[in-house]
Amino acid sequence: MSATIDVICYKSKVLKNNEHPLMLRVTKDRKRRYLSIGISVKAENWDFEKNKPKTNCPNKDLILNIIEQKSVEYRKQVLEFQSIEKDFSASKLIESVHKPIKKITVENYFNQIIELMIKEKRIGNANSFKFALNSMKTFGGNLDILFSEIDVAWLKKYESWMRNNGNSENTMGVRFRALRAIYNRAIDDNIVKKDYYPFNDFKVSKLKSVTKKRAITKSDMNAIVNLDITAINNYQSNLLELSRDLFVFSYLGCGINLIDIAYLTKENIENNRIVYNRHKTGKPISFSLQPKALELIEKYQTSDNKYLFPIYNNSIHKTELQQHYRIRKFAKKMNKCLQKIGEYLELPINLTTYVARHSFATVLKRSGVNTSIISESLGHSSEKVTQIYLDSFENSQIDEAMKNLL
Repeated sequence: MSATIDVICYKSKVLKNNEHPLMLRVTKDRKRRYLSIGISVKAENWDFEKNKPKTNCPNKDLILNIIEQKSVEYRKQVLEFQSIEKDFSASKLIESVHKPIKKITVENYFNQIIELMIKEKRIGNANSFKFALNSMKTFGGNLDILFSEIDVAWLKKYESWMRNNGNSENTMGVRFRALRAIYNRAIDDNIVKKDYYPFNDFKVSKLKSVTKKRAITKSDMNAIVNLDITAINNYQSNLLELSRDLFVFSYLGCGINLIDIAYLTKENIENNRIVYNRHKTGKPISFSLQPKALELIEKYQTSDNKYLFPIYNNSIHKTELQQHYRIRKFAKKMNKCLQKIGEYLELPINLTTYVARHSFATVLKRSGVNTSIISESLGHSSEKVTQIYLDSFENSQIDEAMKNLL
């Protein structure tokens, strides 16, 4: 892995001032690369045997100092490559020296990206990165370190620390994916060299547990639809009823996410269909409105709020940030209400907004819908594949199948 670094007088090239340029010569694996150091001398002032300026050379000491500085830069880079057992070519060595790394700590860079995400109104991603940053700061005491210091050994210690603190596989996966995304971005921004990238050996994919499949039957769903909310004592009946109705609407609406329900307005209704773009992916979605779904829309539609359901209030939740925190707070309350409903009906699983999505897929599958149209699960890991298949079929096929939901 060794390389030879010299500065020579390039006698074959004559400049306008009749001097010859001094060139840095890097030799590695019998291959040579040359790079000007920005200095020139006359041939008579250069000792070609010893590769240095003669005693009578003008500015001799300055030239020797510059030569030494350049040589030290390259020798340091060679040592850096050797320390990480990274092979390199003469061209790679020159490139590494002449593209200096910006000295930014992991914590500072994390915060820069988080601020950028907030400006881009990617609030969910920003919060995910904040959680990852805070977790790593708790683990290490601080993140006032360079990216090159985060190696496989550091990642393994962090993983062990999270396990000892009771973090689930999915939580650990989220934290590591955030760090990996930041690391990749830091490489692109020339903050760390890709030679230090630790995720080739530390596989984040291993930190992923399969979410337990959860679905209820059509009879269970009908019990939820027909439930007399007032029968559940000691809880807010209005919030219970709204939570139940949104759960049913999600089920009848191709498992539409709560955040997408929250953003629905009259403009999303076209020819007795809901047409919208998913908040998370921007992908266009369309589904027919079943009679019960239409009934729920009419139940909650008011003239003073543009949204179909009373999750957001257009006079209060105006900014992306306000909407983000509102939906998070509401989702927690809704899941608590759904849990109460599930317990009252003695359902075999814990009722959450996710159950509506999974039940939609499962009921259609059991009704004979081809698995190439609706996959086994609408969980995060398979959602993209599911949507790709949905796009390849006519709406009429899905519409017909949806008649089996209740």
